[in-house]
Amino acid sequence: MDRDTLSFFAQKYVWWKSVEEAIEQPGRVIAQVMNIGDFDDIQAVEMLAGTQWLTNILNEAEIGQFSPRSWSYWHYRLGLADVDKVPTIPGVGILDPCLSIGRLD
Repeated sequence: MDRDTLSFFAQKYVWWKSVEEAIEQPGRVIAQVMNIGDFDDIQAVEMLAGTQWLTNILNEAEIGQFSPRSWSYWHYRLGLADVDKVPTIPGVGILDPCLSIGRLD
């Protein structure tokens, strides 16, 4: 993917970082588009990045990088999972100690 296109996506979807800082991690920019991108941008990312890169991004996903909906969508879209066989999203099942604060059981 060329620098100008990556910069466009970085500015639109990685708003908390400067464009220059964001494009140092192109996989994170693409993951953000995969997670919250509009239909046209998702189409463009898939065409420009290719299915192998998108598959690698899913395989290397970090906790919180994808919503459950996007996680399932991309596994189905890329043919990585059969119906009801989507892998568990990263971080699901990790015990959060903050959830037990104030509980009486």
